[in-house]
Parts: sequence; C-alpha cells; structure tokens
Amino acid sequence: MAEKKMSSASQKKKVTDAAVHVILAVLAVIWVFPIFWVVLTSFRAEKGSYVSSFFPKGYTFDNYIKLFTDTTLLNFPKMFMNTLIIAICSCILATLYVLAVSYCLSRLKFKLRKPYMNMAMILGLFPGFMSMVAVYFILKALGLSEGGLIRLALILCYSGGAGLGFQIAKGFLIRSRWQLMRRH
Repeated sequence: MAEKKMSSASQKKKVTDAAVHVILAVLAVIWVFPIFWVVLTSFRAEKGSYVSSFFPKGYTFDNYIKLFTDTTLLNFPKMFMNTLIIAICSCILATLYVLAVSYCLSRLKFKLRKPYMNMAMILGLFPGFMSMVAVYFILKALGLSEGGLIRLALILCYSGGAGLGFQIAKGFLIRSRWQLMRRH
C-alpha cells in the first residue's frame, strides 16, 4: 500500500513537472519570438520593415554594411564607441563606489552607521526618474549639460546611479525639497 502511494505521488510529481516545463517552454517561445523577428527583419532584402510576409523573400548583409559605413543619416560607429566608453567607465566607477562604501559599512563601526544604512535602504525605494530634473539642474550649473563634457556627465550619472553615493545625493535633494515645502 505504501508503494502505491509513493508511486502515485511520484507520478503526480512527474506530471506536474512536465506541465511546468511545457508552460515554461511556451513562455520562452513567446519571449524569443520578437527577437527572432527583429533579426530576420535586419537581414531582409526588401525595403522597409512593413512587408506582407513574415519570412523574408531574400536575405542580404547590405543593411549592416550600410549601418557601419553610411554615416550621413546615423553615425552608428561613433554612437557605439560613445556608449562603450560611457559603459566601461561607469562600470569601473560604480564598482569602486560600491566596494568602498560596502567595505566601510561592513568593517568600520561609527555612530551614524545604522541611520546611514537605513537612509540608503529607504532611498532605494525611490525610482531614479524622481531626481531627474534636480540632477539635470545640478549638471547644468556645473556646465556639464552641453559640449564635450556630456560624456563625463553621463558617466557620473550612470556610475552614481548604481552606487550608494547617488542614493545619498537623492536623499539630500529630497530632504531639501521637504524643507522648502515646510517653509512655504
């Protein structure tokens, strides 16, 4: 009798696992389908992205050749290099910020350690776009909103956005807004 219960339980588990895997496979196909369509469209020989058939009638690399060589409409190589430079610098700076702050908070014992950690946790609840206008005005006041320094501004914003320093800056900005609202 105990063997029947175990075999029926194991069969039920196998059926449940199979159903879960089928559902996950269907969801994976649904998730991958738009990516597959975009890749197919990029190799399409027909002009335009609005065509009558799903599968291309002809394949070509001309779209990619034009993307990398024709810089009259869109300077993709320069845009790609800017993105690569900003991403690499932001990752390095954010890593340094996070390592320094996490080391200090984990190893050093100081008076405001717990309130600092609580404030950082609470500030993490606020989305980044809430401070977007304030950050823009700060960058504009520092002269980083135009010209060749835009890369530096983006590096600072992206690296600070991942680290605790940006969260603290957001906290000071939010606190100063609250103080201004209380005064008026």
